[in-house]
Parts: sequence; C-alpha cells; structure tokens
Amino acid sequence: MTCRIPHALPLPLPAEMAAWDRAAIHEFGLRQEVLMENAGRAGAEVALDALGDAPGLRALVLAGGGNNGGDAFVAARHLADAGALVLVLHTAPARRYRGAAAANLRLARRMSLPVACLGARDPEAVALAHFGAAPDLIVDGLLGTGFSGTLRPEAQGWVQAVNRLGREAFVLALDIPSGLDGATGRPCPVAVMADATVCFQAAKLGTALPEAGPWTGELHIEPIGIPGFLLRQAPARCALLTAGTALLAPQPDPLLHKGRAGHVLVVGGSRGLTGAPLLAALGALRGGAGLATVACPGALAAEVRAGCPDVMTLPLGEGHGWSAALAAALAPALGRFDALALGPGLGREPGALAFLEALLELSLPPVLADADALYWLARRPELARRCAVLTPHPGEAARLAGTDTAAIQADRPGAARALAARLGAVVALKGAGTVLAEPGGAAWLAPFAVPALAVAGSGDVLAGLTASLLARGLPPAEAACLGVYWHGLAGEAVQARAPLRGALASEIAAALPRALLSAFDDFPQSMPTTLTPEDDPDA
Repeated sequence: MTCRIPHALPLPLPAEMAAWDRAAIHEFGLRQEVLMENAGRAGAEVALDALGDAPGLRALVLAGGGNNGGDAFVAARHLADAGALVLVLHTAPARRYRGAAAANLRLARRMSLPVACLGARDPEAVALAHFGAAPDLIVDGLLGTGFSGTLRPEAQGWVQAVNRLGREAFVLALDIPSGLDGATGRPCPVAVMADATVCFQAAKLGTALPEAGPWTGELHIEPIGIPGFLLRQAPARCALLTAGTALLAPQPDPLLHKGRAGHVLVVGGSRGLTGAPLLAALGALRGGAGLATVACPGALAAEVRAGCPDVMTLPLGEGHGWSAALAAALAPALGRFDALALGPGLGREPGALAFLEALLELSLPPVLADADALYWLARRPELARRCAVLTPHPGEAARLAGTDTAAIQADRPGAARALAARLGAVVALKGAGTVLAEPGGAAWLAPFAVPALAVAGSGDVLAGLTASLLARGLPPAEAACLGVYWHGLAGEAVQARAPLRGALASEIAAALPRALLSAFDDFPQSMPTTLTPEDDPDA
C-alpha cells in the first residue's frame, strides 16, 4: 500500500489468501499438512470455547471436496479427542481427495470415526438418523474462500439443510460460510448462516463487510503459521481500520495558535440549503481546525452567519445563485485557506456547474468534494483529478460510475477502487462499512455500521472533519481514513444516547472532540484476534 494506516488489519481477497498459502508452502517450505492441522485445530478450539464441555456433544462435520474439507477432517479429529460424538460427511468420493486433505481423511478413519460420503443424501436426514436427535454443533467445511459464482443446486440443498439444523445447533464456519462470496460478502444465492466463523490467518474481505454479518456471526481470526514476512512481501490490498487509526490525529502543540491549526473554507450553500455548509464548518471546527469560513452567494451570507457565531462567512457577489464570476471573486482570497470542502448545499442550478468549472481551474489548496459537487463532477469527471478526496454515498457513486446504486452496493470495495482509479482521487464510499480507496488500488474498510449516522447532514459533518485534517497537513488517504474512523466513533457516542434514533447531525459534530479519546482507552496494546459486531476491534 502507498499509505500506511497504523495497526490496520489485513483483509485479503480469496486470491490473495491463496497466494499467501502457496508462498508459505512452495517458497518458504512449510508443509501443507502443518497449515491444515493448525487451521482445523483452531476451528475445533473455537467451537469448544463457545459450547463448553465436549463429552457427549453431538457434532456433525461437513467436509467439501477441497482443502476446506481437509480442515474439517482435522477439526473432526480434535473434537473427537475432546470427547464429542462426531459424524463426518464428505461430499466428494474418498478417491478424489488429494494431498493433505486425503491424509487427514485417512487419519479420521484410523480413529474409527463415523465417516461417510454424503452423495445425493440429505445431510439433515443422515444426521438425525445417526444421532437420533438434532446435532449440537455443525462444522461447515463444505466450500472455502475459493468458491465464486453461483452454488450448484446440490450445494444449495446442503446449505439449506445446514440452516434448518442451525435453528437448534451451533454452526461454525471454517474460514467462510459456504456459499458466501469472499470478495463481496454476499450469498450466491444462499449461504450457511453461521453463529461463528473462524478465519484462518486473516479475515477475508467479504467476511468483514457489514452485509456479511447475518451469515458469518462472530468472527474469530486465528493464525495458522504463515510467516509474517510473506504477508508483508505481498500485502493485501484492503485492510480494516482499527483504533490505531487514531494515532494519525495531529497532536496539539501547547504553543499552537488558531492560524497554525488549519483554516478550512467550505464552499456551498444555496436557497433552502444553507444548513449544509454550516454543518460542514462545524465538523471542521469540532475536528480541530483553528478557523472555518463558509463562502456562499452574498445574499445568503447573513442566513449562514446567523446559524452559528463560531463560523465566519465570505460573501460572494450580491445574489442568491452561483456563477463563474463568483469563482473569480473568490480567487484573491484563496491563499488564506489550507483546505476546501466543496459542495455542501451547492445546489443544482446551472450556475453551480459554471462556478465549479471555473473554481477548479484555479490554484487551490487540497479539495474535498462532496454532495452537489459530486453531482456536477459526474458530468465533468475529468475535473475530479483536481480534488484530493471524494466522499460519495452509493447514489452519488452510481452517478459518477455511470451505473445504478444496486451495482455499487453489490461490490462496494470493487466500486470504490474502480472510482478511485478512474477519477484519480481518494474515494470514501459512505454507508455501513465505509470503504476508502486510493487511485493506486489500496483500500480500507471502516468497522462501523451505526444507524445514528444515517441522518441528513451527517455527511456534511464528515466532509468538514476530513477537510480539517487536510488543512492540518495529513495526506489525502490518511485524512480520509482518520476522518471516517473518527466520524464513526462520534456516531457510536451519539447512538449510545439515542439508541432508537432521533440524533441530529449537529450532535454528531458536537461529539467529535471527545469521541477519538475512546480509541485510546486501552491503547497501545496488541490487537485482539476476536472481532464482534458490536465492539471496536481493540475494545
């Protein structure tokens, strides 16, 4: 990655994980049996930690035809050693298993475990006939991260059987729930609904996305022995932001004065939309900027100024609308500012496009484009390269990409990367699990899915906050990652006070000064290997 975010956790794509495996075996010299043993044992330990005493535990282990099936055979051995009553059903004929998977199938048989080929039978019927009751535990080793495309009808039947049994059993997925896409986190078209997923070496990108939560359950990340230097030689293109992101925050100098703390210019506002630039300015000030000014059409300046005495205004012209002439009027003052937040409340009258075109031809400090600026950049995408950061929501991203919102949401990481590469700017694709991407291909996932942030003006606060970090000297990717992470923490703080919604964007801004402190409560400590949907990775 061209930008290093402190303590970010790698989120490899399935192909990247496969490359790590190959490097560990063929370049470093680890035996595949060692990696498989470590993986299967880790799976069994997670299951036993969740369920407690093993003696008498009815465990159904489902093994697919690949290495994921080999991991399942290992897990079956360790569960049996702990006293569980294990039934192993494999989906491929025994003669088709190769290498370490075949070796572990043989070992399971040597332990005299009940092992059978599932064939065309229903795993639910086989399990009920064998145990005389529903299993207590189901280990899903049917399909690994190498799966893509659409499940065959036979595999869909296996998945549906697991989900029926899972109403009464604890379901543990090995590496990824079968049927879930390892890149997008979406079922294809169905997936095992696990209570927990044990991810080997690293969580795969798809498992960490918020939309995967109903299928993955609680994520556990367990090392399997792949040397760290191999991971550093070929780093995953995507990483999960953790509390370490807070280390990017500029530390205030005791001798600091407002002129050296960054001056943010928010350019926006139109009839009926003067609150948006004001919220962005509040986000900038609450994020640590020394000064925040709103540049708006002159006839709107008094309305903006009345909203908050902490925010200055820069009236442009005397009317209510935008024009290219207002860019010329703004030009002499641009040297006073350290960053621009362009777009909140800009409006969609034709004059706004003329203004934006003229403004982006000028010599500017770092520019963050949001809201209506993105609407106009979709018409003039070549101008996006003059911006440092773009912060679209899915609808705005769809407009920029020339597609629809459903296509953006179907593969959010891929969409963010494609936009960053096409537009030549850092892209923060907002939403549950905001995805940030650099033009060079690196990407980050924010670990927040906070309903309190889904309110009008929330994005304006984020725009101002991120612009304040640009104004204080952070590079675009670092400013965007820290801004999104900080904004997420503020959303969690607000949601704690308004769990059933009802919070305002201004309250998100007000929560910013203390929100980042929560990331330092137990920091620095080593990052844990267990992630839960409700907890921050270092909580």
